[in-house]
Amino acid sequence: MGQGHCTCVVLTVQKHALDNDAPGCGAGPTPGIIAAMSNPADLDGDIDLGEMSDDQAAAAAAAAQGAASEPLARSTIPPEKAVELLSKISLFSALQPSYLRRIANLGVEESYDADALIFKEGEQGDKMYLILSGAVRIGRQLPGAGEEALAVLRAGTHFGEMALIDDFPRSADARAHEPAKLFVIHKKDMGDLLFVDRDLAYDLLWSFVRTLSSRLRDTNDKMSFMALSSKF
Repeated sequence: MGQGHCTCVVLTVQKHALDNDAPGCGAGPTPGIIAAMSNPADLDGDIDLGEMSDDQAAAAAAAAQGAASEPLARSTIPPEKAVELLSKISLFSALQPSYLRRIANLGVEESYDADALIFKEGEQGDKMYLILSGAVRIGRQLPGAGEEALAVLRAGTHFGEMALIDDFPRSADARAHEPAKLFVIHKKDMGDLLFVDRDLAYDLLWSFVRTLSSRLRDTNDKMSFMALSSKF
């Protein structure tokens, strides 16, 4: 092939042949691969995607959702604004801008009336939320006492981001404190993107480890401080 370098997209298909046996190297997949990606029901094997452009990553993630999936109303906020909001979340803060743009492309908007329930304590978490406008109240229901408000979050803040990674139930209720518009990323969509973008998945894994380490260190510091305070 000479001294040049190229990035290839490789698909392993068990039953159906693609248009070309050897797609070779180029700017992107051959038309046969595009057709296969647009109809994932025809593929019985695994898809192994290496480095790709933002457009290719978004197309592959959309294809992985299945042809029968209902289209989602994408976010109306400018992409760079979404990237800015994501960069402020500890889980994503260390990711490069191109990765943040791919994650931002997954976002949809949800609107809630005042006092509407967003999620309930004990439910399985499957979304992360960024507050675009309004406010969200985080609280718990106490038997015989009603709701105990733990925090009121305003525009520009986020909650529920760990639901994209772990399978633990929600630890509290979330309600719209006032009419609110939220930027939402679904766990399934994130999983589809990570499946086709291994480099992003690798970087996000290390970011997750660093986030957990930082939170454990903060918890240890607080427990040490409380232990020392109790002696005086």
